[in-house]
Amino acid sequence: MNTPAQKPWILGLTGGIGSGKSAAAQHFIDLGVHVVDADHAARWVVEPGRPALAAIAEHFGPGVLLPDGQLDRAALRKLIFEVPEERRWLEALLHPLIGEEIAHHLAQAKSPYAILVSPLLIESGQYAMTQRVLVIDAPEQLQIERTLQRDQTSEQQVQAILKAQSSRQDRVSHADDVVVNDRDLAWLHREVERLHHFYLSLPGGQS
Repeated sequence: MNTPAQKPWILGLTGGIGSGKSAAAQHFIDLGVHVVDADHAARWVVEPGRPALAAIAEHFGPGVLLPDGQLDRAALRKLIFEVPEERRWLEALLHPLIGEEIAHHLAQAKSPYAILVSPLLIESGQYAMTQRVLVIDAPEQLQIERTLQRDQTSEQQVQAILKAQSSRQDRVSHADDVVVNDRDLAWLHREVERLHHFYLSLPGGQS
């Protein structure tokens, strides 16, 4: 009987808004690493036909659905933003489902290690699914500048998002590896490549 191949070990990748987390994740993908994005998983679990969407529509009413049956995220966001209990109800419904979705996609990895990218890796407790945590960090002023350039948003909105996200200190305190991404993209790519070679040398995987 063949022994099953060892499953890849899981790296958690996180960083605040405008830190360069997505650029780092993309370079890991380019290097052949299997990457699962928690934000994508959060979208997949509420697609039409999935049980979560039916439960949300039943709880909040048909006003949270668009005419084509998709979730109206803006309407839902408004409802849960105003009522903390409703936000907690939604999180209690979705968090376990998102966790299952993430685990399912991570399990399909063929690379020696796989990456879970999540902006809320620390806050959501998703880091418990990982064996190591890599934080892409950036000075706050740089985070704000990058986000303003990218998202056509106001500085107040960026500040609000920064406040909602885990503090830099809190994120970094959970990190095994930290990249302070305050230079250009070529430099970030070199750092990712350096880490990738290091990660390939680590014994890992959950047997």
